[in-house]
Amino acid sequence: MNSSSQAISSVDLALSHTKKLLDLAPKKAIEQANEILAASPNHPHALLLLAIGLRKCGEHEQAHIILTSLAKSQPYSAEVHYHYALSLAESGLGLDAIAALKHTLSLNPKHTEAWRMLGDHLHTIGESEAADSAYKNHVKTSTNNPALMQAAAALYGQHIPEAEALLRKHLAQSPTDVVAIRMLAEIASRVGRSGDAEQLLFRCLELSPGFTAARQNYALVLYRNNKLNESIEQLDTLMAEDKLYPGNRNLRAVVLSRIGDYDEAVKIYEKLLSDYPKQAKIWHSYGHALKAAGNQKKSIDSYKKCIELTPKYGEAYWSLANLKTFRFTEHETNTMLAHLENVDLSDHDRYHFEFALGKAYEDSKNFKESFDHYHNANSIRKKSIAHNRKATSVKTLRSKDIYTKQIFRDKKGLGFPANDPIFIIGMPRAGSTLLEQILSSHSLVEGTMELPEVINIATEIRKNSSMPESNYHETLLSLNASELHNLGEKYLERTKIQRKSDKPYFIDKMPNNFTHIGLIHMMLPNAKIIDARRHPMSCCFSGYKQHFARGQSFSYNLKDIGQYYSDYVNLMAHFDQVLPDRIHRVFYENMVENTELEIRRLLAYCGLPFEEQCLRFFENERPVRTPSSEQVRSPIYKEGVNQWRNYEPWLDDLKQTLGNVADTYPETPTFN
Repeated sequence: MNSSSQAISSVDLALSHTKKLLDLAPKKAIEQANEILAASPNHPHALLLLAIGLRKCGEHEQAHIILTSLAKSQPYSAEVHYHYALSLAESGLGLDAIAALKHTLSLNPKHTEAWRMLGDHLHTIGESEAADSAYKNHVKTSTNNPALMQAAAALYGQHIPEAEALLRKHLAQSPTDVVAIRMLAEIASRVGRSGDAEQLLFRCLELSPGFTAARQNYALVLYRNNKLNESIEQLDTLMAEDKLYPGNRNLRAVVLSRIGDYDEAVKIYEKLLSDYPKQAKIWHSYGHALKAAGNQKKSIDSYKKCIELTPKYGEAYWSLANLKTFRFTEHETNTMLAHLENVDLSDHDRYHFEFALGKAYEDSKNFKESFDHYHNANSIRKKSIAHNRKATSVKTLRSKDIYTKQIFRDKKGLGFPANDPIFIIGMPRAGSTLLEQILSSHSLVEGTMELPEVINIATEIRKNSSMPESNYHETLLSLNASELHNLGEKYLERTKIQRKSDKPYFIDKMPNNFTHIGLIHMMLPNAKIIDARRHPMSCCFSGYKQHFARGQSFSYNLKDIGQYYSDYVNLMAHFDQVLPDRIHRVFYENMVENTELEIRRLLAYCGLPFEEQCLRFFENERPVRTPSSEQVRSPIYKEGVNQWRNYEPWLDDLKQTLGNVADTYPETPTFN
């Protein structure tokens, strides 16, 4: 071997050693790379390893200078352009990072991590379809196993049953193949089996804690399953490794918003917008966080920025309408009408425009035109909602047969004895946010938001049941004293993340918890339960005018919402009989008419001394994320009580469905 060959061999050996050091000892890798460069100045591979080492040690600016130069001198190196993309993202140049990733993939279409990173960036800027395609390519290129390649091809082609069958067959032979487990979790997520997806991803990370892609999927699934504490824990782990990765930052802002930490969420969105200033969806999310934090002016500016960037963004117009206090100009109304003429407009944008126009015409007192747009919006939305009126009615009223006076006598004294929680239940749009705002103005009470924990616990009881044919209520009755105690303790432990102060009481205002009164009473017998009730016509039509971000599938049809309200009143009448004086009811109309009297009664039920500040609830600056957020920041608006009467000529379906529930209000009719 001649001296030239020996030198090349020596450099190659040194490069190989440096590469191995990157993960174990990046500072030593930097030293080794500099030694190579001293012997071979401008060696591209050594420069790349040096830049990677610098990035790992937090020297991002110096690494970026090297990678920028390398990208120019090495236009055909996929690996150089991949790391250049990472550096661009870290420098806040998100759109340039996307371009660099696309160039990487044009050079090497099988670069798995480039596909994953591209998917995250595209998802962050709102290009959902392109992001989905990138994620599919990530899965497709993540394995060389022929069996998994076949399953990935089936998944990529949307042949879900075929992909699932292939993966299960493979896992029967190789049960610890984490790539296959993650692919199966992806299928579970796509078909709505989120619980299965969560378990599969947990198993992935059990087997391979360093499987970053699986951890990202796990954080998202936990968020979707309302396990916010656990999602934050996974994001903390991910961001300890790479705090600038856009997908992790975006999801963290979303989760923080859900737990009420709007200040931190706003900071994340502002940094994302400095990286991606022309992305309408980030501006939209930023507007939501600002709205909840009480910064209405900046939230309006953010929503309008969405419209400036994407004129057909129907949801931004609805977000403006959903402020309730915003008024559209004639020009804005005409612009929305013009968009509806576009035959290519998506249903998603169309129904948001229709809801917004309903509000625009309501404000101008053109109630016939307003109702027509509300009706159009609900009809479009209803097409994508699975709601069975009769089945829901049966499910809602099942508690009447299960929870008897004798059952509650037998269970008396069980559960966790804490009296911290104050539950506000009832129908959506019945005034629960107003009650929360009043109570949270008290020095001893903290307002949180609509917490998912009762529903999560109910789901877990059903899943863990040893009686597969039973419903969760029946399983609940079989639990012993220790198990009921643990449920209450679990609820309080899980809700800690929502509490930002050391006040002794806190509010959970998930309205649909009225279907879980039996569970609440058994696991937390000393908790307070407040039923927020509003005139059925007023409450139901207010719900019909509202597009909910999630849930409330009954609200998009007048007969559906009328039946749901009737079932709610029926169920509450039952609990009034079997748990007399357990639940305090507040009629919205009474609160409007005799505010101080009703507030004093409310505080007395909660065992709280009267405080004048509760009368000045509109001065409370706490974050509020429900549709009533702006309304409860103003004194009570008495003129809104009977607004439904403006629409009475078109509400026959609602009237007929409600029947004597509406006729006898506020009295409770007799039910069988």
